[in-house]
Amino acid sequence: MFVEPHHKATGWIEVICGSMFSGKTEELIRRLNRAIIAKQKVEIFKPALDVRYHESQVVSHNATAIRSTPVHTAEEIFLYVSECDVIGIDEVQFFDSQIVEVCNRLANAGKRVIVAGLDMDYLGRPFGAMPTLMAIAEFVTKVHAICVKCGAVAHYSYRLAPSAEKVLLGEKDAYEARCRRCFTEGMQFEKNH
Repeated sequence: MFVEPHHKATGWIEVICGSMFSGKTEELIRRLNRAIIAKQKVEIFKPALDVRYHESQVVSHNATAIRSTPVHTAEEIFLYVSECDVIGIDEVQFFDSQIVEVCNRLANAGKRVIVAGLDMDYLGRPFGAMPTLMAIAEFVTKVHAICVKCGAVAHYSYRLAPSAEKVLLGEKDAYEARCRRCFTEGMQFEKNH
């Protein structure tokens, strides 16, 4: 379990990553709630395109929710954070490439920046700005799901829906968490059929 550092003199970036259904958003909400309990000023953001569960709340697959501000671009975050101590950003892989610069600037200004997102897309490739954010972050937490095929530790998001779009919002109807072996077997089966 991640325990927050006690030093407040500097900012930093925390990345929570993993596959679909691994608990990324749940962990983000847990950390933000702890900051709220500590009476820190917290702002939470999500991409405006993510309206799967709620238009303005960040909601986990387990229905845990926290209020958030939907934004269309990474730069828009600056409009809301001047008085904040902690900034949370969910589904960070969906933001434009400026999200890395935004996170760096916020951390350099002494803010604690916590981002959560998919580290790999449905093809098993690094997703969006996540590899760069993981490289520059002070703290990286990789969470895992359980493979729906065999019960092993899963860190791949296997797409069930027939689409070649890189971004396809969906839930259990569109994705499954799979281990490396079951993901690879599924991809090979699709290739051959």
